Amino acid sequence: MGRTSNVPPAREAVPVTELIEIADYITKLKRGIAALRAQELTRDRIPMAHDELGSVVAATASATNRIMESAEAMLAIEAKTLPEYRAQVEAHIGDIFEACTFQDITGQRISKVVEALGQLEKRLSQFSTVVNVRDGEAEHDAEEARRKARAETLMLNGPQLKGPATPQDAIDALFS
Repeated sequence: MGRTSNVPPAREAVPVTELIEIADYITKLKRGIAALRAQELTRDRIPMAHDELGSVVAATASATNRIMESAEAMLAIEAKTLPEYRAQVEAHIGDIFEACTFQDITGQRISKVVEALGQLEKRLSQFSTVVNVRDGEAEHDAEEARRKARAETLMLNGPQLKGPATPQDAIDALFS
């Protein structure tokens, strides 16, 4: 009769060099996470970008309304003399020029947002390098993939940046 032992079979020992590699990787990962400075991003940078873009939208809408109102008022001018007409037009043109000053502030605000996004992109890129993530390795977000597919299908791409664009003649031909 053979006796069965309650002693589990001996496990293979993990080589010390493998443990050292794992510890080094964890240390590198911790440094990478610290370099992201996520608290700063979520506490300062991202809310600032949100606020700045909100201000850009509000200033642009306000300026557009002022310009449109001045243009409509110019169309409605009923002056009896040319000098009277000219004085009224010049007053409205002054309003239009004043409304256009939003552009300088808007440019400054957008520059802040671009800088914040650049820092975020740089930190994420450095983190990806630290953890050795290569393009295509990361798991793709299914919802984001659906959103992109829908936008492409419905051609919801918004205004184009520099680069190849559909010529206006081709667009006009679609409506002819």
